[in-house]
Amino acid sequence: MHKLVDSHAHLDDAAFDADRETVIERARQAGVGGMIVPSVDAAGWPRVKALCAGHRPLFPAFGLHPMYLARHAPGDVHELSSWLDDGIAVAVGEIGLDFHVTGLDHDHHERDLQRHYFASQLRLARERDLPVIVHARGALEEVILTLRRTAGLRGVVHSFSGSLEQARRLWAMGFHLGIGGPVTYDRAQRLRRIVAQMPIEFLLLESDAPDQPDAGHRSQRNEPSRVVEVLRCVAALRDRPAAEIADATTANAQRLFDLDRHA
Repeated sequence: MHKLVDSHAHLDDAAFDADRETVIERARQAGVGGMIVPSVDAAGWPRVKALCAGHRPLFPAFGLHPMYLARHAPGDVHELSSWLDDGIAVAVGEIGLDFHVTGLDHDHHERDLQRHYFASQLRLARERDLPVIVHARGALEEVILTLRRTAGLRGVVHSFSGSLEQARRLWAMGFHLGIGGPVTYDRAQRLRRIVAQMPIEFLLLESDAPDQPDAGHRSQRNEPSRVVEVLRCVAALRDRPAAEIADATTANAQRLFDLDRHA
């Protein structure tokens, strides 16, 4: 059995309310010995904190997700600063930009509000020397430029779907790529080519549970145990033993999120 880290799993989501303990145990049995649980809004921070405190393989991240602007309040960034003070968070996340949201093409106010929350949270992460977990849908180019402007950051662009050139720019800044279920689909040829040749030191495995299931479980609720399927696909694409990929990606996650210190 391989030792794995799921670098992105929303285990606090209501989709797991009926069987969360079983899902966590199934992940353990599959070899997923660590799971990063990013939050999406201030209301969810206590829930994520309590969930991770009750399950040692789970590690919390606190942040304000760009898709949920209606849930955020002006004082939430200040409140986030306080939540980061006790040192239990392994990252600031999930944060970023999402210009794919319906209607945002013509809503400059909402885009600017996303930019405000993103930049503010990047500064908090830099001040506390914490990595960031970044969401970048329909806005990867601007995300890269924003990360470059805020020097001194490290982290992961979760569910990466950009070009090889964009990936190289992220690696040059020391950023990782979060790779999950989408890479298992045959149609994802660009992503599969990037994963096949990318520097292994920037690769993280993720489920994004309950979303983005692998090709073998399409349209089903996703869960962390299926990171094993992502591992098998990545190993096949790189023509390397699964154990080698597991060791490398687990070491990457442990180093980026300083998991040994938080264990």
